[in-house]
Amino acid sequence: MELLIMAYALKTACARNIIGVIPYFPYSKQSKMRKRGSIVCKLLASMLAKAGLTHIITMDLHQKEIQGFFSFPVDNLRASPFLLQYIQEEIPNYRNAVIVAKSPDAAKRAQSYAERLRLGLAVIHGEAQCTELDMDDGRHSPPMVKNATVHPGLELPLMMAKEKPPITVVGDVGGRIAIIVDDIIDDVESFVAAAEILKERGAYKIYVMATHGILSAEAPRLIEESSIDEVVVTNTVPHEVQKLQCPKIKTVDISLILSEAIRRIHNGESMAYLFRNITVDD
Repeated sequence: MELLIMAYALKTACARNIIGVIPYFPYSKQSKMRKRGSIVCKLLASMLAKAGLTHIITMDLHQKEIQGFFSFPVDNLRASPFLLQYIQEEIPNYRNAVIVAKSPDAAKRAQSYAERLRLGLAVIHGEAQCTELDMDDGRHSPPMVKNATVHPGLELPLMMAKEKPPITVVGDVGGRIAIIVDDIIDDVESFVAAAEILKERGAYKIYVMATHGILSAEAPRLIEESSIDEVVVTNTVPHEVQKLQCPKIKTVDISLILSEAIRRIHNGESMAYLFRNITVDD
């Protein structure tokens, strides 16, 4: 809200260009309609445009298609060069590592990392089995309607619920360093479960790397108590308090690329240099 107020104040003051630097774009996961939900990311894009912004600099959008929500230019910078440099310089014997996608959705990003580092690739498929049902904790939406009336001539086909298989690892991680890559770390339960299955399959060291470290709620405690050896995130989101609670959390500084983007836009220079050797899957 503060950003919208400042942008509108600049607009009413007849500023020629209003450029917003938003390293972590909020609500970026809510870019698709699920059931009868709203596309919050589209709403936020419309609000920013209405407030007067003419350009946005951001980092690693959750979905690249989000740029299409905006009616003005969006520079979606990448943090992968900084994270790749960290792997090469800070992880001992990284040549014995394997890049891991904690879900099939993250496979493209993991493949991009694996190809650049000339490493193997593994994908975790399925989910941990839990005795708790969706109906028990309120996640079942919309609620089941008892004795629902249906038109006599209308017979809808039965909708089968999706069921994921038990969690499995596709790829060899035995005796290797496992590096899980993703774009956002918020609730860490899925990362902790992935680390446990990787340990069971023989990985002797586990790293988690992501661009945005939200690390909300009990994330620092869960990381500290888990099999994860190190969590590496960039400073797109402040997480100094979480680092005090968990020494496993490390930070990679990406201010250099943001400052260079600001300088190039201010001087009217090309932004193409900042996207060199960047693939669509990054």
